[in-house]
Amino acid sequence: MARAIVLRQLTNSPKSRLQLSRKLAERNVPEDVAEAVLNRFEEVRLVDDAEFADMWVRSRSQTRKLAKGALRRELADKGIDPDTAASALDQLSDADEEAAARELVERKLRGFTGDEDRAERDKITRRLASMLARKGYQPALAFRIVAEALDAAAAGAGD
Repeated sequence: MARAIVLRQLTNSPKSRLQLSRKLAERNVPEDVAEAVLNRFEEVRLVDDAEFADMWVRSRSQTRKLAKGALRRELADKGIDPDTAASALDQLSDADEEAAARELVERKLRGFTGDEDRAERDKITRRLASMLARKGYQPALAFRIVAEALDAAAAGAGD
């Protein structure tokens, strides 16, 4: 029964060992049985937290444009230890993270004309910086990228 639960969970999407352990506990699988099944799945590499973390970082950084801070929190929630998480996060460079933040801001600025007054520009800045913060970007980076994007948009509108 425990094997079937784990296989069904892995069919839907990759999972960490902790996620699978929680699912088995929900289904009232005895702890010793759950451990034995999960150990066996690890032996045959159907459960591999390092591989899961690498895949998670690649996927979430590309699709959701999440920064390392947000990804680190998500991995911790899924039971990935800090060293494994750090190793997975190493695949993202600071330049990748900055490019993703720029892409997010530029996408949101499509309606910006550059004619906005100071109060409107400040409101746009706060909204965009808050959006980046929710995605795990550091405040200094967020405000710098937003300011650069607004300046570029205003200069482009002035041409």
